[in-house]
Amino acid sequence: MKAKKFEEKVRSWRVFEIDAEIRSGKYSTVAQLAKKVEVNPRTIQRDIEFLRVMYDAPIEYSTTHRGYYYTDDNFFIKSVMLTEGELFSLAIFEPMLDQYRNTPLEKNLKIIFEKIIRSLPNNVSVDTGFLNSHISFVTDQPSKIDVTTFNTIITALQTKKALSFDFLRLNGDIDRNRMMDPYHAICHRGNWYILGFSHEKKEMRVFSFSRIKKVVITNKVFDIPSDFNPNDFFDKQMGIWASRRTPYTVEFLFDNEVRTFALERQWHETQEITENEDGSVLVKFTTTQLPDVLRWVLSQGRTVKVLNPPELVKMVREEVEMIGKKYK
Repeated sequence: MKAKKFEEKVRSWRVFEIDAEIRSGKYSTVAQLAKKVEVNPRTIQRDIEFLRVMYDAPIEYSTTHRGYYYTDDNFFIKSVMLTEGELFSLAIFEPMLDQYRNTPLEKNLKIIFEKIIRSLPNNVSVDTGFLNSHISFVTDQPSKIDVTTFNTIITALQTKKALSFDFLRLNGDIDRNRMMDPYHAICHRGNWYILGFSHEKKEMRVFSFSRIKKVVITNKVFDIPSDFNPNDFFDKQMGIWASRRTPYTVEFLFDNEVRTFALERQWHETQEITENEDGSVLVKFTTTQLPDVLRWVLSQGRTVKVLNPPELVKMVREEVEMIGKKYK
């Protein structure tokens, strides 16, 4: 079995080499092709027949030039050599699309997947059905985004034109006739945001795609500052609050009952993790995103305690007190 797989891989390599030579327009002979890939001329003749049968390759022999050529200059081998692991990755691509259901990206991602499948040779098929009962993807549910809104924002981003829009606040109020220069789009945990310069606030702001209403591309053209770096305005692993620019070193102490959970997670790229003698775990990293860290800490309940910075300790204490009042 291993010998057969090895032979198939070698033939695949030869076929690609032969295809490249024929497409080059050199009118290579069997002898020249055999020398190129270092095999017997009879093997080349079998490979040429293989190309004709398996790939519908329009190969003909030119008596004038005494060599092989393609009768269709646009022909190429629609094939991708994939390992077993790569085929598995391709197979799980389709069920992964579930996390983009009802978003503007769903249709485009399906088209991309279908193009990949069509690029495989006619004698190769990928059946993703066998995975559906064995693999599930649990992802954050993204907010619904109007397709027109999504496309309008992306178009303004590409053409460097300012946007005019209404913005729906979390409390239901609407800020009307806002204007911004869109610099950078961010997909964070399944939700989409646009980062740019706010004309009203005269500073960088982030707006959620799902809460942008009545968006229109204006005729105002802008230039992105040469020193603009989107990574200066958000923390990919924690949050996207563009107005939060001050870095804080945060420290958490996890109880020993969840030490495995604390030790195995990649909390942040700057993290330092220390396991104490009593089994508790100290996690330390740097971020600008205290509001998102606050929400994360609250989700951990009594199993984690904030040690630093004092600003975050104060935020947690105030939030817990307000929650306690609701349940009195």
